[in-house]
Amino acid sequence: MRLQNKVIVVTGAGGGIGRSIAARLASEGAHLALFDIGDSVDETVAAIAEVAAGAGAHVHAARVDVADAAAVRDAVDRARAALGPVAGLVNNAGLTANVAPLLRMADDAWARELAVNLTGSFNLIRAVLPDMVAQRWGRIVNISSAAARGGLFRQAGYSASKAGLLGLTRNVTLEFADQGITCNAILPGLIETPAVAKMPKVITDYALSLTPARRLGQTDEIAAVVAFLCSDESGYVNGAEIDVDGGGRLCPMVLGSVREVEARRDFGR
Repeated sequence: MRLQNKVIVVTGAGGGIGRSIAARLASEGAHLALFDIGDSVDETVAAIAEVAAGAGAHVHAARVDVADAAAVRDAVDRARAALGPVAGLVNNAGLTANVAPLLRMADDAWARELAVNLTGSFNLIRAVLPDMVAQRWGRIVNISSAAARGGLFRQAGYSASKAGLLGLTRNVTLEFADQGITCNAILPGLIETPAVAKMPKVITDYALSLTPARRLGQTDEIAAVVAFLCSDESGYVNGAEIDVDGGGRLCPMVLGSVREVEARRDFGR
């Protein structure tokens, strides 16, 4: 119950990672403002109702397009009225479906991806910071991606926006660390969400063959790191970039073993 009575906003709360984050934070006593653009946020409220009630956590839900600054300000105002001043923010909302060669990527698709993945996080941070400054305590967690460092084939908008999120994380730390506010980024690798489950097996097998852990990450594993970063225990962790990727960021090249090369080539067959 290390988050008891902390008011935390979670965006993208209707998705697989967002739902796990919401459940974990509620189980530790946090009052939650859950934001998502669609009706799936109501499914999250229903899914975590029992654990929230058991921990005495209140849950407020709203449909919000995080790319709309005015809508974000209004949603945060309503969450504040329902739950109290905001102490934590988890920027989890994001788009991943803009797949195209760079030279053929549509202007509107590029703009939308940056608007949601990067500007959306900026909109939320700007809306909640006054509460955190007033309390001289705050926790901001930005869900970036392994693609922020390594890029992602034919997903230039996604990797660029997630890399930009790392820069935003650093700047928030530089400007607000002396006021008791932390801002950190989590960089997930391939996580077992409903969207990943729909990917062709040949793609997931290939990805896993390059991941030292040889398995998909679990949404609960992301949620556990988020809960720590939202707690008092993480007070001196600031501006950090935390990889939760099963070692996927490491160089997968094998030069010293024919057997290992053959095993990886045959992975999943």
